[in-house]
Amino acid sequence: MTSDPTTTPLAAVEDGVLTLPVSLEGKGNSLDSDAVDRAGAALDALLAGEVDAGAVLLVGLGKNFCAGGNVPGFAAAEDRSEHVRELADRLHAVIRQLDEVPVPVVAAVAGWAAGAGLSLALAADFSVGGPDTRLLAAYPGIGLSPDGGMSWRLPRAIGQSAARAFILGNEPVDGERAYRMGMITTFVEGDVSTAARDLAVRLAAGPRASHAATKDLLRRSEGATLAEQLDAERDSIAALAVSPDGIEGVDAFVAKRTPRFGSV
Repeated sequence: MTSDPTTTPLAAVEDGVLTLPVSLEGKGNSLDSDAVDRAGAALDALLAGEVDAGAVLLVGLGKNFCAGGNVPGFAAAEDRSEHVRELADRLHAVIRQLDEVPVPVVAAVAGWAAGAGLSLALAADFSVGGPDTRLLAAYPGIGLSPDGGMSWRLPRAIGQSAARAFILGNEPVDGERAYRMGMITTFVEGDVSTAARDLAVRLAAGPRASHAATKDLLRRSEGATLAEQLDAERDSIAALAVSPDGIEGVDAFVAKRTPRFGSV
């Protein structure tokens, strides 16, 4: 499935940033399945090289980033198991795409990020929060278990013991504590949405081949030995040394000027 994200509802490209809403106003900013599907279509286009974007920005369109799944929808389903399975599959398709895209992914974690909303925040390379940010596992509160990769990413971010305590205890964590724990990457006192967009714009103007190679190396490191990773790093940096951005970056450093990535 491919789509031009400039014409896909809810997706927009500006200043090199592909902005993807994951929740809409109303219903407490619960995860919107149509928005997730549209995000998937836009990410397909990005992966296929059909759109020019140097960063992805995940946002909520209301006061919260995303308050989790649409629980009343779970309750109303004729077959709850099949309904939840299908929703998880749709969400997981986007989680996989976010892992695969070669550009940095930023999440503007304003307000609540709970359940699947937190899983989406954890899937980003950068997660920006502030004093009003609140993180919650949420799943135990409705008798369910995590989806969206939470049980995989959170232990890697904060450790197994802390992840167990957070998910099983199901108590909210505020933005400052979440930052200290390593659950979000960036804490700002000002407006979270503005700070996240500024970061995404800065990253979009950066060296795309370097970003792509770095993300690839980090992804591969999960299953590589040190010796294998050293070889991969050697090959990657050697290839980038003769890439347009690699040449521009080195030459700019020697000339003591700001590099103009993407100019060649």
